[in-house]
Amino acid sequence: MGASGGPGAGGSAFTVVVATAANFGVALAKAVAGVISGSSAMLAEAGHSVADTCTELLLLVSLKRSKKPADEDHPLGHAPERYIWALLASVATFVGGGVFALYDGIHSLTHGETPGDPLVSYIVLAAAFVLEGLSLRTGLKQASGRAGYFKVPLLRYLRHTPDTAVKAVVMEDTAALVGLVLAALGLLGGQLTGSGVWDGIASILIGLLLVLVAVILGRANTELLVGRALPASARDAVRRELLTIRHIEDVMELTTLVQGPGEILVAAKVDFRDLSSAAEIEWACEEAETRLRALFPDIRRVYLDPTPPRRDG
Repeated sequence: MGASGGPGAGGSAFTVVVATAANFGVALAKAVAGVISGSSAMLAEAGHSVADTCTELLLLVSLKRSKKPADEDHPLGHAPERYIWALLASVATFVGGGVFALYDGIHSLTHGETPGDPLVSYIVLAAAFVLEGLSLRTGLKQASGRAGYFKVPLLRYLRHTPDTAVKAVVMEDTAALVGLVLAALGLLGGQLTGSGVWDGIASILIGLLLVLVAVILGRANTELLVGRALPASARDAVRRELLTIRHIEDVMELTTLVQGPGEILVAAKVDFRDLSSAAEIEWACEEAETRLRALFPDIRRVYLDPTPPRRDG
């Protein structure tokens, strides 16, 4: 999956704004409930929501800065900048949410804290579940629309999409719902047994969940920052399309690069027919760009390098 045009392609910012608003309100409610009930899991969930809020603010920055147009100093545009900010967002999830939850859970286990009245926490968890569910629904709706446009399964789209903003929202909201269930189980265990052990265990599990999400998102953004090619099937399609052009005899080297959502670069060393005139080669290059853009609308730049065939010996 190397592109992200089609239905919903412009909805990344809206998806992130919805998630940010939901997480900010939820973070405040969880923090208050955690203080009132003395629940380590609730405080871990508050840290989780604060980390998610910071993450989504960074994603909004990434969306804005990556849309800056190309200029003389940045001829290929600023699309990859979104992955720098998204990588920082994954670090915020790791440190702000995961590490805090792990520390708070371990502290609860080692200090043997007694849980308080969980009623307020249950109410906040229920409200948070609804808000996080609505946010996840928005993210899944956008992702499903794009997956349908590319005619691929939703999970495959989320795995390969270069739109890491939507990917982050879906993953973080999913983790948030799982975290809410873990927090509720921790509260219930403490309520039934009178022991704070269950609360501490829930907090540690929430921390491990956040660390996992941060690692997955961090790897995805790092891969795109380093430079990711189109999938093999798409590269084969590009090569076949080039070979259908009358004046092209061979594609000796093909390079594709996903620069960002909706921005793909194609460069190739091409052997043109020896009898082709300069004008015919020029028109062949124009035809190649037109055909490739029709094949994959997100291809924005096509560079063909006329290269003589390699002679063995």
